[in-house]
Amino acid sequence: MSNWPLLSVLIWLPILGGALILAIRDAQTARWASLGVAVLTFVASLSLLGGYNPGIDALQFVEAHAWIPTYNIGYNLGVDGIAVALILLTTLVSVLALIGAWSAIDKRVNQYVAAFLILEGVTVGIFSATDAMLFYVFFEAMLIPMFLIIGVWGGPRRIYAALKFFLYTFLGSVLMLVALIYLYMKGGSFQLADLYALQLSGKEQTWIFFAFLIAFAVKVPMFPVHTWLPDAHVEAPTAGSVILAAIALKIGGYGFLRFNLPIVPDASQEWAWLVIALSLIAVIYVGLVALVQDDMKKLIAYSSIAHMGFVTLGTFIALWLVREAGNVDAARLGLQGAMVQMISHGFVSGAMFSCVGVLYDRMHSRRIADYGGVVNVMPWFATFAMLFFMANAGLPGTSGFVGEFMVILSAFQRNPWIALGAATTLIIGAAYTLWLYKRIFFGEVANSHVAELKDINGREWLVLGVFAIGVLALGVYPKPLTDLMEPSIAKLAMQIASSKLL
Repeated sequence: MSNWPLLSVLIWLPILGGALILAIRDAQTARWASLGVAVLTFVASLSLLGGYNPGIDALQFVEAHAWIPTYNIGYNLGVDGIAVALILLTTLVSVLALIGAWSAIDKRVNQYVAAFLILEGVTVGIFSATDAMLFYVFFEAMLIPMFLIIGVWGGPRRIYAALKFFLYTFLGSVLMLVALIYLYMKGGSFQLADLYALQLSGKEQTWIFFAFLIAFAVKVPMFPVHTWLPDAHVEAPTAGSVILAAIALKIGGYGFLRFNLPIVPDASQEWAWLVIALSLIAVIYVGLVALVQDDMKKLIAYSSIAHMGFVTLGTFIALWLVREAGNVDAARLGLQGAMVQMISHGFVSGAMFSCVGVLYDRMHSRRIADYGGVVNVMPWFATFAMLFFMANAGLPGTSGFVGEFMVILSAFQRNPWIALGAATTLIIGAAYTLWLYKRIFFGEVANSHVAELKDINGREWLVLGVFAIGVLALGVYPKPLTDLMEPSIAKLAMQIASSKLL
């Protein structure tokens, strides 16, 4: 296993598969070919889980090749428990997204599915790269397929949404590039391990911290650079929304763990209050904004922003606990909570956007007012939706509760008022989620269009069933996931605890 370039296979199999599918003109053949490539990639990714040793905190499945030796840039790959969890989420959700939106697109199908496969491979590259410049290349490359997915196959305002998505992300990543070039000039290397060892002054750390903060805050997205996400979700096709919510948003949280905390720990500590304040605004204010939405997709998009606020909150609360209180155990709890929340959000948000897709495929409307009484004609679908909506509201026993609860516990050990602010999501989240469910599913059948709806078919059963298994398994027994990530989390906590203070 150690001699097999598994990470390269997971990156290039979907990318090359997508490129070959561009030559397939028949729509149905292109769909089956793309599904075959995605399934093969997922099966291959299971080898990561089978071959990964969680008892070792070092990077595993390491690949190192010279790429641009003049500037000491390498094609260097490796994963820890954090990256393994995110790669498995990526490969699984990619399969579900392709199956769930099987017949939703009927124009340029080969280009559509190829864009998804290329996006999958590039995303795996982001989570695998141990060279900062390679990370940046993959980070930028993912913009292209997502831009096309929204801009070509999206809704009426797709061009506006695609350009807004591209410009926000691109402008943020330019600042990251400047920071990486500065770090290279300082240390002569783009290898993450070398960047972690750099001794930077307080002023240098501050500038680099904000460069990274802006780049990753856009990806999460954090308030106030979140406004591109609702537009992107509303205009994106269903599968695009699933991938965007379940996978793409995780890159921001991953970036904070890989770059901000270990490279500029002092500046991260100094400005942690700002990130925590913005996270609480996302949890409370953006949650209230979700309450007044009349479009299902837009409501769920704002919900995603609120729930991703727990990722940044847990991350920087953990930093505070380590650097100011020396409480490594509580910090590990916060980091674990942030990671569990990322994986959970992948399942829950992916499932909720899939549910919107099921309704949209039948009625071609996302307006909440167009629905009502759906439970009377789609009882199985209503059952699945109830599970996902409850998970989104943080019901104990579902994955939506576990990560948030861990972050709240961690925050309580730093400041009870911060924990109280975070805990309001259990009230606000329940308010907008259950009110949405009530308006769509309960009551009498609203109109003749709702009366004609048919319950979910076998393909939709499969997609929603897998999402349901993930939500329940992680909610009832999260230990396998936390055990997988614990050595990497502990190593990160000790790394930022032992770094030199200002």
